[in-house]
Amino acid sequence: MILRTEGLTKRFGGLTAVDDVDFALDSSECCAVIGPNGAGKTTLFNLLTGTLQPTSGSISLMRDGAWTDITGASPEQVASFGVHRSFQLTSVFAASTVLENVRIAEQAAGANAHNCWRNVGAFEEHVEAAHTILERVGLAGQATEPAATLSHGEKRALEIAIALAGNPDVLLLDEPNAGVSSESIDDIIGLIEDVASDHAVVLIEHNMEIVMSVSDRVVVLNQGQVIANDEPAAVRGDETVQQAYLGGYERGDLDIGGEPA
Repeated sequence: MILRTEGLTKRFGGLTAVDDVDFALDSSECCAVIGPNGAGKTTLFNLLTGTLQPTSGSISLMRDGAWTDITGASPEQVASFGVHRSFQLTSVFAASTVLENVRIAEQAAGANAHNCWRNVGAFEEHVEAAHTILERVGLAGQATEPAATLSHGEKRALEIAIALAGNPDVLLLDEPNAGVSSESIDDIIGLIEDVASDHAVVLIEHNMEIVMSVSDRVVVLNQGQVIANDEPAAVRGDETVQQAYLGGYERGDLDIGGEPA
């Protein structure tokens, strides 16, 4: 295992958004987190990355062969520990080039994070690393273009490229398919499979075609609680999961592709 939570809980007044969640992620695993709207998926991500502080429970990360308690760590600290994320809403520097978006992230993740007074040309290693990442996500040809000129699908790929900067151990992808056309699903699947080949990945996704294609395991949240945790095929036919998504009106294979986050 590389990441785990024990009794993780987040309350907002009288609302319990994440309720006593025990979660574990293997270092070579791609795990999808699914659930109906309001199930607590993004809140879980915000807890894992330090954006929110838990009401109770703990978060631990395997570092240098030992468990480190990262509960209460800031987002910057969590990122420095090797846990990076992408966001449900596209967030890139639109006026900067595609290369600069990734180069800045590379520098922020490295030893030169605070050397902002030096010319960027002095940090050739970050530029080279950024080119390598762009090649990996299929954006090498657009490196010199402003990020604003990219298609929505290309911007999603750029977000993943930014998350890959610094070579994190754990990558959290919050709906990488959001807003992407159905014709681009195969591209998204290929990209997730590629990054999951050498990173532990946790994926929030509503499109079951993607979930079933890339996931080693699926965790289902409903009202903040884990109601299923199994291989994709077992989860897809689980009656409890069917009821959580469909209100119990019908049974059969779960098919929620295209639903909003």
